[in-house]
Amino acid sequence: MCSRVAVCQVVGWMLKRNISSALSSLALKRCPLWFPHTSVRLLCSPPSPLPDQSLRTLTDMGFTDTQAEEIHMAVSSLKGGRAVKNVTCTLGTLFAMGLNSHTVLKLLQKCPELYTIKDTQLQQRISNLRKLGLGEGSMQRTVSHYPKILTVPVKNVKNTVQFLREKCLFTTQQLTDILRDCPAVVMEDPSRLEYKFQYVYFRMGVKQAEMVKHRLFRFTMDDVRCRHTFLERRGLYQTPDKKGQTLIINPTLDAILHVDRNDFLTQVANASAEEFEVFEKLLLRESQEEELQQGRIQADGDDEYEEDNNDDSDEDDDRETEGRSGYRKKKKR
Repeated sequence: MCSRVAVCQVVGWMLKRNISSALSSLALKRCPLWFPHTSVRLLCSPPSPLPDQSLRTLTDMGFTDTQAEEIHMAVSSLKGGRAVKNVTCTLGTLFAMGLNSHTVLKLLQKCPELYTIKDTQLQQRISNLRKLGLGEGSMQRTVSHYPKILTVPVKNVKNTVQFLREKCLFTTQQLTDILRDCPAVVMEDPSRLEYKFQYVYFRMGVKQAEMVKHRLFRFTMDDVRCRHTFLERRGLYQTPDKKGQTLIINPTLDAILHVDRNDFLTQVANASAEEFEVFEKLLLRESQEEELQQGRIQADGDDEYEEDNNDDSDEDDDRETEGRSGYRKKKKR
């Protein structure tokens, strides 16, 4: 009898030990927060599993399991519930443009804001771009290069197109080409856009067709001004006269902008890197001085305006006083 009791105790102890070991092993798998020098093990619950229905929907669209999980994690990380509600419709709209799953995933990686846009807004923006002349191939190219264009409201795009048509006199076809090759133009401030156009048109003598052909609006005003001014001060570029003629042959806009720094210096400017670096510093200083001077002129103009207003108000007060005194004199008579 005693031997049976002893055997039962041994068996019970072994079972208890095996269960404890199994639980400890499970705890280590479920949670990395384990302190080996203590008896504390944190039983953290693993992240909630991906819903089979959502993953199945994404894989049915053509995404791989890895891509589906990446999209799900990206949507889950966004604040608010709009992304979760819009993701299926957003993906469907992007696929309807003729994009494949690999391209769609790249768009979403570049511009996660697309997850939060309502499907109706997305369709309106795509429809507006089509009305502006972007066909299927051009639309795919534009969106792939700059997906952020789909986050811009229709009104903003129309205002930019109207500005380029009325102020810069681009044709309808040229506007389509600008949107296709330089879609970021819709995000640019109109005043800076106008200054860039006027600088290239009047100072450099470049016409609209050349601007579109060489994708001017892909470059910042600082890039254009820096390289052009460097060539001008070295006697390698002249502003055309009223007839569009120059004493030298100016390099094309393509040769100035669409080359890297080294090729620009060696093939166009015939200068060293040290010379160009010194020039950049001088030009930056000149620009800062011009901004300060413009700020002073504006401040002086505001002061003069206030003084004029004060003078006018003083004259009005004098006239009012004279009118009152005259009235009193007549009253005494």
